[in-house]
Amino acid sequence: MKNPLKLILSLLCVATFAALTACADEQPPFKIVEANPTNTTFASGADVSWVTKFEYYGVKFYNDQMVERECTQLMKEIGMNTIRLRVWVNPADGWCNVDDVLVKALRAKQLGMRIMINFHYSDSWADPGKQYIPAAWANYTIDEMKVAVANHTQSVLQVLKNNQIDVEWVQVGNETTTGMLWPMGDAKSNMGNYAELSNAGYDAAKSVYPDTKVIIHVDRGDELSRFTWLFDGLRRNQAKWDVIGMSLYPDINGWQTANENIIANINTLYDRYGTECMIVEVGMSRTEATVANEFLTDLFRKAINNTEKHCQGILYWEPECYTYETYDKGAFTDAGCPSIALTPFGEYTNY
Repeated sequence: MKNPLKLILSLLCVATFAALTACADEQPPFKIVEANPTNTTFASGADVSWVTKFEYYGVKFYNDQMVERECTQLMKEIGMNTIRLRVWVNPADGWCNVDDVLVKALRAKQLGMRIMINFHYSDSWADPGKQYIPAAWANYTIDEMKVAVANHTQSVLQVLKNNQIDVEWVQVGNETTTGMLWPMGDAKSNMGNYAELSNAGYDAAKSVYPDTKVIIHVDRGDELSRFTWLFDGLRRNQAKWDVIGMSLYPDINGWQTANENIIANINTLYDRYGTECMIVEVGMSRTEATVANEFLTDLFRKAINNTEKHCQGILYWEPECYTYETYDKGAFTDAGCPSIALTPFGEYTNY
């Protein structure tokens, strides 16, 4: 892929009259909140890893006054203090490789935002249904794979550090509910291998950023058994982690129960493992912004008030998505403005 910085500078700026009036009609204006990461412990933010690709294809983002904004700047203006960015090893189209991640991380740095780097250890999506080994690592032994995980983790983070970018959190794998780098690191068949691979990422992250908090991330944060099964197994195999990461994508008719369960699970997991939790992905249907606002307002209140500070933050996954037809859980209107789903991220920034 060409240099993303050059690609972004070459984008066209086109907006229609309909778009110029839509946001004001669809939602009340946001209260602008000055996020100050040096004075806050609760992370309020978003994963915006798609943003440079969207920009390349001409997607625009606007505030509620229909003034065009760069997406990361817009996230800061509505009150967020944290940006999460995924990393793929050798993606076919170049998006989310180290060069692309650097572009986005520099934006967050310049805005004074906190940064989380999410390693997928794959050339594309890694999640509970797929944890594919990168093509270049296909024939590695377990020892070679540990070296590859360590080298990849260290090299990406070193690029960021060389650009004076602080990384507060590092995820070693994405939604590794049953391990990563299958079949070698499949936790169901070989928890020991998975623990060794995860530790390779942990140690590499600490070698570059000694104070970074390393996260192991599991989906369905409202289902306790997914966490206890995995983390009991990791503990038996001397795995290391600092924070338990959680995803939560509830149905619009079941979010109240999901919120109650995830908060109870955070407290249970802290008691069981002595490590804090963080809700690193949330989302709800883009067409249900009012319900999403209720869901997230309740989740923020409970996470801040009912966990004895064992919940470290809440991040929305790809809220800027409003033109991508295969993903329906963004939090922007059709006109390219943040919807009311995101207002809690400004209201609960400084806790």
